Amino acid sequence: MSTIPKDPNMLYSFINLKLRDEYGSLDELCSSLDISKDDVIEALTRAGYEYNKDVNQFR
Repeated sequence: MSTIPKDPNMLYSFINLKLRDEYGSLDELCSSLDISKDDVIEALTRAGYEYNKDVNQFR
């Protein structure tokens, strides 16, 4: 995860911004940025966030 923020709150903001403005799904974002979807989900879950596919964002 070297191309994305390591701080969980910055990661949360970064991912949600990208999902809102550039990508239609978490899969698309992770594929495009060549990052592990499992690593993103794990990091944000540890910080208390959960991905909601219906609204395409972490909450």
